[in-house]
Amino acid sequence: MERSSAIFKRLSQDKSKREIAYFTMEAALENDIPSFSGGLGVLAGDTLRSAADLGIPMVGVTLLQQYGYFHQTLDDSGNQTETEVKWNPDLKLTQLPNYTEIKIENRIVRVRVWEYEIVGKYGYVVPVYFLDVNTPENSEQDRELNKQLYGGGQYIRLCQEVILGIGGIRMLRDLGFRDIDRYHLNEGHASLLALELIRESGYSSYDKVKQNCVFTTHTPVPAGHDVFEFDLVKQVLSPVYIDYLRDILEGENPVNLTTISLKLSRFVNGVSAKHGEVSRNMFKNPAIESITNGVHSATWTSQSFRRLFNQYIPGWDIDPSHFVQAMFIPDEEIWKAHMTAKGKLLSLVEDEAGIRMDLNRLTIGFARRAAAYKRADLIFSDLERLIEIAGDKVQFVFAGKAHPKDGEGKQVIRNIFAAIEQLKGKIEVVYIQNYDMHSGGVLTSGVDVWLNNPQRPREASGTSGMKSAHNGVLNFSVLDGWWIEACIEGVTGWAIGPEPNEPNLSDYDERLDIDDLYEKLEKVIIPLYYEDRSKWIRMMKNTIALNAAYFNTHRMVKEYALKAYHVSPLFQ
Repeated sequence: MERSSAIFKRLSQDKSKREIAYFTMEAALENDIPSFSGGLGVLAGDTLRSAADLGIPMVGVTLLQQYGYFHQTLDDSGNQTETEVKWNPDLKLTQLPNYTEIKIENRIVRVRVWEYEIVGKYGYVVPVYFLDVNTPENSEQDRELNKQLYGGGQYIRLCQEVILGIGGIRMLRDLGFRDIDRYHLNEGHASLLALELIRESGYSSYDKVKQNCVFTTHTPVPAGHDVFEFDLVKQVLSPVYIDYLRDILEGENPVNLTTISLKLSRFVNGVSAKHGEVSRNMFKNPAIESITNGVHSATWTSQSFRRLFNQYIPGWDIDPSHFVQAMFIPDEEIWKAHMTAKGKLLSLVEDEAGIRMDLNRLTIGFARRAAAYKRADLIFSDLERLIEIAGDKVQFVFAGKAHPKDGEGKQVIRNIFAAIEQLKGKIEVVYIQNYDMHSGGVLTSGVDVWLNNPQRPREASGTSGMKSAHNGVLNFSVLDGWWIEACIEGVTGWAIGPEPNEPNLSDYDERLDIDDLYEKLEKVIIPLYYEDRSKWIRMMKNTIALNAAYFNTHRMVKEYALKAYHVSPLFQ
């Protein structure tokens, strides 16, 4: 009764009584809200969903992208064409009457706001606010500043970060959020919010602002951080911030927004144990901690496994640690749920690509952002050997978008299409166009093996393999990011390449990965799939019980609540 009274009290209180603001450039809330490009946005969406389920007093702040990221079309050679994604925010969001103003190049730019409500398992609401400068009061130039996610050059990028950071703080004030004392910066895009907090405090002390900021870095290489020439920053930002920026950065030029976040945040973390180590070395900051990413269990578990878990693991979507009970689910039930999910994948393949794949054939999937370091084409390094190994035993499903300006990423897609052409009649390979939340969920739940082979140590965490684990799909991955923590060889999946503690991992011979990939595929994975179904299903149970039980955003958000936010979840 006491717990019920407490729940009622928290649920009925004003939404403005929140303590944490989560700032993110992108957030995957629904497939039909094109406000994300990849893993960063999916993680943000899953974080906010878990916050709502757990009753964390949080609000989200992001940008409304008028034309989303982009719609991908691929021709027969794998050449990518990008088109704008036109959508009507009125169909998904609620426009609020609130406005605020910011300065860009000494111009007054008006910012309006849209609201989306995430309703948690117990009815607790986490509001997400989308900032938008596409208003009649602004010039045509300014109305297009939030036209497209990560679109345009450095100028547009910096302006978007001014809208998010400075505009976001001002909008929260206009919305009545006066009790927020934790600002979580999901990557460095939001770092300019710290400058606005300094201005608000009367420039009294950086320490006060630092006590209120939490920073999560997702980038394991120096080149991945937002950097702007100081002259551009002076041009765009209001002069009131420049002196303090000089002071914070101690004259550093160009301006690295990650540096601002590092210097003005009390708590800083990487997104896996390995990434925390890499970040401590990269930034020469021994205080950087690690909180390994997760995924929102209820979002990424397929319908067939949801039904299975509801029957055998009641409460799994409230407390995913209950997944340890997966070991007691009958083998035939696990396999039946898997084959149902696999059937949905093959139906998607037929609908999208016009190719009918074999339900009983070992199916390997690879789907993520098409960046060169992720090496989506690695398995096609030796086609003759692949044909000899896989022949009529394996089929592959690929998906992923390359950033419009990423020439190397686009070449990777073309390489895969070239391999598809050469393998015709020998090995079935399909590339699904326009990868999104829907196809991502179908892919991660429907394949038999999830492949991941990035150059290390460039995978900060990775989350697609966590989604697959929730569906009993076995991971076959390079030991980087989350997989270092999750891999028990031959128990939860398999590793590719050398151990993670070997020196000079960024310089090692790529042949080590290629040879190990082919060797394990030929001698371990293919024979196990076709010759020992009971052991395969036991491994499926292991990956649910050991990996899904831990690598979820409920566990992750609880860690942030304890270590960074200093709040207790309403629903434990």
